[in-house]
Amino acid sequence: MPEEGYQRPPERSRRVFLCPLGLFFRAFNTRKGTIIARTPTGTITSVATAFATDVTITGISNAAVAVVTTSASHGLVDGDIIMLESSWSRLNMRAFRVVDASGSTLKLDGEDTSNIEIFPAGGGGGKLRKVNAWVQLDRTLNHNSSGGEARTVNVKFIESENEIVLNDGFTAINRTFDMDADQLGTAGYTALRTFTQTGKDTVIRQATPGNTFNLIVGKVSLSEEVVLTDGQVMVVRGSIAAQSRSTRYAV
Repeated sequence: MPEEGYQRPPERSRRVFLCPLGLFFRAFNTRKGTIIARTPTGTITSVATAFATDVTITGISNAAVAVVTTSASHGLVDGDIIMLESSWSRLNMRAFRVVDASGSTLKLDGEDTSNIEIFPAGGGGGKLRKVNAWVQLDRTLNHNSSGGEARTVNVKFIESENEIVLNDGFTAINRTFDMDADQLGTAGYTALRTFTQTGKDTVIRQATPGNTFNLIVGKVSLSEEVVLTDGQVMVVRGSIAAQSRSTRYAV
């Protein structure tokens, strides 16, 4: 018997569904209809393998959505993905989605540059290049990511009894993954091998379940030493050394 005053939780307030193919594990609040959690199954990772010619940036505005001005007509359209090099360190070596593109101006979707202490007025010059082609990395597994956390420094001045903490940027982001060794000869495997040889920066895109994707600029490398583990598929191992922070978008 329930104790006096006990109230039964509302029926059907929360359910967990597993789709027939087991692709997604979702927790729903049936009153609001919102997705609370989701697994990464179905994530697609791609690397940019071709870029357009560099376009010179003459300046970037201080605005809630940064406006980029180029030295000539850039030819970009809304939805294009660009890799940016800028004198503003917070924007340097990052990738963005283009919005409101016209003539020699465009906006960096979602990027707020209104703080002049972080983004000094009249600065931001550099160059951009548009991603022209992507190659999907098929049959990957065991994805891991580390870094990206805020760095701090503990300081204690001699006249003070208390130690204080100062922010000091962010730690480097590193990603690792395995790829089915039998992918040898595919477009994705070949792209990884090429990046390993050239050491060039590129844009990595991860499209995750729920119509979101993230972009990050980094150096991609592949170890072709085949990992042989009894009872598991043979794999080779890839890594991504990021050059800055990731940018995340809803589709």
